[in-house]
Amino acid sequence: MLSFFAINCSGKRQSTTENNAEIENWVNLFNGVDLDNWEVKIKGHPLGENWNQTFIVVDSAIRVDYSNYKTFDSSFGHLFYKVPFNNYKFKISYRFLGEQLEGGENWALRNSGVMIHCQSPGSMKLDQDFPVCIEVQLLGGISEKKSRSTANLCTPGTHVTINDQLVTDHCKVSNSDTFYGEQWVNLEIEVRNDSLIRHYINGKKVMEYRLPVIGGEYNTIEKTDGTPVNKGFIALQSESHPVEFKNIMLLDLNQ
Repeated sequence: MLSFFAINCSGKRQSTTENNAEIENWVNLFNGVDLDNWEVKIKGHPLGENWNQTFIVVDSAIRVDYSNYKTFDSSFGHLFYKVPFNNYKFKISYRFLGEQLEGGENWALRNSGVMIHCQSPGSMKLDQDFPVCIEVQLLGGISEKKSRSTANLCTPGTHVTINDQLVTDHCKVSNSDTFYGEQWVNLEIEVRNDSLIRHYINGKKVMEYRLPVIGGEYNTIEKTDGTPVNKGFIALQSESHPVEFKNIMLLDLNQ
C-alpha cells in the first residue's frame, strides 16, 4: 500500500495511507537548530555542561564533535532527551565522519549508540561511563572484506531474554548489513514497554528481544537485579568517533 507524508497544523508529521485507514503522528524530537529539549551528561563533568562543545548542531544534524579535544581520555558522553518514554517507535538517521579521536578505545572506532530505557541523567554519578540502559549499538564498517553489523544490542546494567533464554552477555550482534564510509543509515527502534523491543535498519528487522531487566556489573542504581525495565530516557552517545544524527522522530504508541 502506497503512503505519503504530510505536516498537520500542530507541526506533527503524519504518515497517511491512500485510503486514510491509518494516521501516525510522528513528532520531531530535534528542531534542527539547537539542542533545546536535550540535556548533556559527560563523564567527569556536571549534568548540563556541554564540555568542549561535544554536542553541536551542524547543517540540521546533531554532531558529536571533538574539535576542542586534545585526547578523549575516557570522556564518554550522552545527550538525553528531556522526558522518558515507555511504549513507542523511534526513528533516527546516523553516519560516521572522519577519524577517531586520539585516546579512544580500539573498540570505539566507528562506534556509537542510541540508548533506550535509560536511567535519568540526573541520577548518573559524576564519573559514570554509561547510563544503566539498553544500548542499540551503532557500528560502521572498517575493512571492505570484513562484515561488521550495526543496530546490535549492548546491555550496560541490564539483561534481556532472547528465544526464551536470559542473555547475560554484554553485547549481541544483529543480522544487519555492513555500512562503510560516511553514508547515512536509517535506524528504527520499536519499544513495547518491557515486553518486546525490535531494531530495524533501512526498514529491515535485524534484532528482537524481550523482558529487559536490571542486572550485571554495570548496574549503578539501587534496584535489585531482575527488576523489569519498562520505561526510561533516550540518549545519543559520544564514544570518541565523530558521528552525526538527524531526522529524530518518535511515535507515542500510548495515544
